[in-house]
Amino acid sequence: MKRILIIVIVFCSAQISFGQATIKTMFYNVLNYPTAPPDNREEILETIIDSYEPDIFMICELETEAGGDEILNNSLNDDNNNYSSAPFLFNFSNSDVELHQLLYYNNQKFTLVQSQRLINALRDINWYTLELISDNQVNNPIRIEIFITHLKASRGADNEDKRFDMVKVFTDNLVNLDENAYVIFAGDLNVYSSNEPAYRELLDRDNKIVMVDPIDAPGEWSSNDTFTNIHTQSTRINSDDFGEFGSGGGLDDRFDFILISENMMNSSELSYIPNTYDSYGNNGNCYNQRIDDVDCTGSFDSGLRDALYNMSDHLPVVMELQVDQQFLSTPEFVETTKTIQLNSGTIIDDQLSIQINNNSAPIDFKIYDTLGQEIKSFSAEGNSVTNISVSELNNGIYYLVPTSIYSKTIKFLKRS
Repeated sequence: MKRILIIVIVFCSAQISFGQATIKTMFYNVLNYPTAPPDNREEILETIIDSYEPDIFMICELETEAGGDEILNNSLNDDNNNYSSAPFLFNFSNSDVELHQLLYYNNQKFTLVQSQRLINALRDINWYTLELISDNQVNNPIRIEIFITHLKASRGADNEDKRFDMVKVFTDNLVNLDENAYVIFAGDLNVYSSNEPAYRELLDRDNKIVMVDPIDAPGEWSSNDTFTNIHTQSTRINSDDFGEFGSGGGLDDRFDFILISENMMNSSELSYIPNTYDSYGNNGNCYNQRIDDVDCTGSFDSGLRDALYNMSDHLPVVMELQVDQQFLSTPEFVETTKTIQLNSGTIIDDQLSIQINNNSAPIDFKIYDTLGQEIKSFSAEGNSVTNISVSELNNGIYYLVPTSIYSKTIKFLKRS
């Protein structure tokens, strides 16, 4: 009886730690990557990435697939392999435009379900679907539909019309989504005010899925010091030191956005965390200045602002979401000591690969399902790797409980 009580307590302790998890998102115009100078921009981008650690990283102005791989391998996976990239999709809309969008994501938190493009007159709008790797993924999968764009630049009615036409391709496509879908629309929109047709179309309440601007800051954004704290371009006074790549003039435009579906403002399942939307690196006191100016001091330090100045003529935009499920890779469910490790990861197909370190004696284990029922028991040799077949298990969440030593329960997902 006492033994059963101990197991129930272990199982329940895992259950009560369920709670909310955070998703960090970032959109960034990486400025003609990798051609634009300086030569070490993958290292500069690494500094920016490490300072924020986004779970979803969305970019535009990527020139080549090789450049995308460089960002993945050298900027994102410099310390580990926790990031994956969606497939690189060439721009079908206009073969003369050699600028592309791409999505990177934390593969400990998401799987990529699909990757495609919406074709229009100028540049494709890339469309990706991510699914959370969570404690309730089997019973209640949560997906995020992500659209990344780069609209037509420059002022003038003709360019405004082109931006509107590009956006209309996105809003027309919303009929292909469930009306309750969670949607992110991110990009360099190149709009100068909230009165522009493209911006109004994006937020039109007659669309099947209503999109919103999380910070709700309408107005004439361009060259208006009222909006200093949300400007994202330009990080530079001029482009003389950058081979004429990028724009100058100082920080005075809000071109970069992350818009979300309205349901993400109040859903208990997946929602925007208030006050987390930010023009990353903008201390709110840099109007018409370069972002690394000594007078632009604040919470974003000079080291980060130096990196932003050298990386691009745009600032990233960031935003956080919260979800009412736990990721399988969060510390509450993953062994944090070096004694027991899952070489196979927490998403299992047919085999658990258990590595025992710093423990010479065998360790006994039991596997429980979410109802607390014992499914399997076995022993693993000390200081070695033991492979255990779990092919007979149904798809779902399970708990690996070490019973002969004191150690944390390890949670894993069995899938086909």
